[in-house]
Amino acid sequence: MRAPLAAPAAALVALLGWLPGTALTCADPGADPGTGTANPSSPSPPFVAHTEWTQWGGLTSLRVFPTPSGRVAARQPGTAGWAYEAWAEVLALSPDADTAGMRAQFICHCQFAEWAQPGKTSWNLEPWRPVVDDAEMLASGCNPGGSEEAL
Repeated sequence: MRAPLAAPAAALVALLGWLPGTALTCADPGADPGTGTANPSSPSPPFVAHTEWTQWGGLTSLRVFPTPSGRVAARQPGTAGWAYEAWAEVLALSPDADTAGMRAQFICHCQFAEWAQPGKTSWNLEPWRPVVDDAEMLASGCNPGGSEEAL
């Protein structure tokens, strides 16, 4: 995912309710934001259609293809708690993805990909990217340590 160019970082941060120095976490995905009660319109699993390991510039990349439900969930600000369930789906499909850096990239993509690049074919995760803090992850457009492949 590329860093969003259309909106300044401060506007994106304000829109999504994230402040530097705070963790990129979200409320219970099934809770109604004002009441804490279950929200029946919450997207439901599966969130990941399939995954595919590929090579880009001699480097390994895991392409994660979200389901329509995953895309809907990603468009709902403040409800990315579903991303942890989706990460379990990724690991069931691609157990070799189980690294802290790839998990962080995936959670970032779940929170921002559909805002920055709606409908992008896949969310791409790379095991060679460094583990960084939340601020650097956001600043890098979920791709720390280098640009994203053009798949």
